Amino acid sequence: MRAKNYRAVKGQSYTRREFVKGFPPPKITKFTMGDTKAKFEYEARLIALKRAQIRHNALEAARVATNRVLMDKLVSNYLMRVLPYPHVILRENKMIFGAHADRLQDGMRRSFGKPIGTAARIESDQALIIVNVNADHVELAKEALRRGSSKLPVPCRIIIEKTEMEEAETVG
Repeated sequence: MRAKNYRAVKGQSYTRREFVKGFPPPKITKFTMGDTKAKFEYEARLIALKRAQIRHNALEAARVATNRVLMDKLVSNYLMRVLPYPHVILRENKMIFGAHADRLQDGMRRSFGKPIGTAARIESDQALIIVNVNADHVELAKEALRRGSSKLPVPCRIIIEKTEMEEAETVG
């Protein structure tokens, strides 16, 4: 099984878990890391440039790579969120190749396939990972997102924006 086979978005999504027996749960379990209550000055976003499917283990690898850089340097002075959820169930019609394999397989007869994993369908210009940091850690957030993007099967770009902070303390 190659991940490249599941990258293209083809056909209708297959998401009805109540009808599927024995599919593996997604490897990614934590979608929000860091300090959820603090306010931060800047937001760095990892944006996908193409439409694709991202497998659950690629999302988990990107989350771990991004979070490791941020945790080493900032401990918990950041907020990181992984946005896409892997809903689409992937199937594979397993074939056995080699000597005497013709006795064990049926080719394309009854070839619906067994569930092997899950994937998230993403559109172009969709945010995948968002990191909120203060002004002095913007470059670190950029580096963390760059390392996370290398684990994903789509080309990505990083956008940094200043967040609107509420001016509630200025009472005249």
